[in-house]
Amino acid sequence: MGLKILTEHINVPGIDTLETYRKMGGYRSVEKALKTMTPEEVVEEVKKSGLRGRGGAGFPTGLKWSFLAKPEGKPRYLVCNADESEPGTFKDRVLMEKIPHALIEGMITSSYALGARTSYIYIRGELMFVLRILEKAIAECYAAGLLGENILGSGYSLDLHVHPGGGAYICGEETALLESLEGKRGNPRNKPPFPAVWGLYGCPTVVNNVESIASVPWIVNNTGDEYAKIGVGRSTGTKLISASGHINNPGVYEIELGLPVEEFLFSDEYCGGIWKGRKFKAIVAGGSSVPILTGELFLKTAEGTPRVMTYESLSEGGFVSGTMLGSGGFIVMDDTTCIVRNTWNFSRFYHHESCGQCSPCREGTGWMEKILHRLEHGHGNMHDIDLLVNVSKQIEGNTICPLGDAAAWPVASAVRHFRDEFEWHVKHPEKATAPGAVYSGAEDLAFA
Repeated sequence: MGLKILTEHINVPGIDTLETYRKMGGYRSVEKALKTMTPEEVVEEVKKSGLRGRGGAGFPTGLKWSFLAKPEGKPRYLVCNADESEPGTFKDRVLMEKIPHALIEGMITSSYALGARTSYIYIRGELMFVLRILEKAIAECYAAGLLGENILGSGYSLDLHVHPGGGAYICGEETALLESLEGKRGNPRNKPPFPAVWGLYGCPTVVNNVESIASVPWIVNNTGDEYAKIGVGRSTGTKLISASGHINNPGVYEIELGLPVEEFLFSDEYCGGIWKGRKFKAIVAGGSSVPILTGELFLKTAEGTPRVMTYESLSEGGFVSGTMLGSGGFIVMDDTTCIVRNTWNFSRFYHHESCGQCSPCREGTGWMEKILHRLEHGHGNMHDIDLLVNVSKQIEGNTICPLGDAAAWPVASAVRHFRDEFEWHVKHPEKATAPGAVYSGAEDLAFA
């Protein structure tokens, strides 16, 4: 199943304890960085690795670190975004639950590189049991001298805190997260200024995802050049994929980027194919906020080129015939799935989670939910389908944060690729609203 950087020891008994984690080589990167490397050298290794943000945006991590302002007399902060609320994504929860010290080691090494003396893990409010796991692991580190004053006699000191959110999806956006961490309502900020200049408490701040930070120790231990050899092109390293939906083997998989899409979906080593021998109808490849694709366009580009699991390959064709790797939230749908009902469900979520700060998002997400409700429940008309696309265009690119885009893209892509199914809901409302009814193309009707 390829090289494992993050999950190699995930099934070792007691790996959540400091004693066992250190026996498996844990915290070597802390010793190496603090005793033999300058902060600038650590940043340079991460830049050379080509590691990209694993939270969804895919921005180069080392480049992001290099933007951090270093004004005199101001502290700097590292904040881990563990507010994993994207529907279909659960990889970070598994990592924190099973191997909490992997994240803590990454936080210490990364904080040293950035010159941060106080750092935070902002965790999703619903994951209180994981918060307690992290706090226990952090207490072990304080007792062992891996956190606190003068870590390992190096002269470097760091305090690490875990802060639970209040359950708001919007706080996964980095500036809304910082507002929440400061005790305010979690509304995204206008940018610029960016957090690297004006972040937590008005100080330079880097916000990175759990998986991104947990990857740093391997890079420090093995060099950025070695990490860059894994993967394909600008998609270097390994990636955690949260695989769910209509597949035989749901779960979290660590893959080397560049793995053929068909192998990941159909081989017994990974997803094991579509359950019950059904037809592969559609997929959301990077969490609910990315464009939905037909099964055919996911396996191959519009030109017929087989896709691989990289940022570039999945986005080939743009939003016309491509999608995004995003956070790696892999939701597979078979031919019993109603695309209209699924899209309505996504829209309900985004309408509920909109912070309401921007009019296009506040009003537009509500309109999309209402229109989709009409279509799904047999009250829609043909104009509604075009109205959906129009509303999504009014939202996209017109909001402070990407939540508006996240709400618009699934709707626009669903209509683009499955317009015949939307039209069927209008033409045959009595069939569309029958219990278990699903559009099946030429046959017109099937039952799940």
